[in-house]
Amino acid sequence: QVQLVESGGGLVQAGGSLRLSCAASGRTFNNYGAGWFRQAPGKEREFVAGISWSGGTRYADSVKGRFTISRDNARNTVALQMNSLKPEDTAVYYCAWTRTPFDVIVRVNGYEYDDWGQGTQVTASS
Repeated sequence: QVQLVESGGGLVQAGGSLRLSCAASGRTFNNYGAGWFRQAPGKEREFVAGISWSGGTRYADSVKGRFTISRDNARNTVALQMNSLKPEDTAVYYCAWTRTPFDVIVRVNGYEYDDWGQGTQVTASS
């Protein structure tokens, strides 16, 4: 059974930092891409950051220079370091993994991901 468990969310003042982690189990993840998405109340889910199986990364313009995605294949985890948080970063954050092996393209659309976590709340207060 595939399980993705996010952790690290919470409440932080604007300008602060949080580190999200996603622990994956139940299948092989090393050869697949991963990503982080978020959904704020009343808004559609949006792409935040993605990482290919080989380590290539891509970011939404709104988080470039502030967020960093990384992966640890030995531990089947993907992390999102979020610095200089803004109130507009407030959302539920979801990790997701693809099932297309050895894909060098970082996918940015939710429908391109197959397995999803339950989400973790991030709130940046002004």
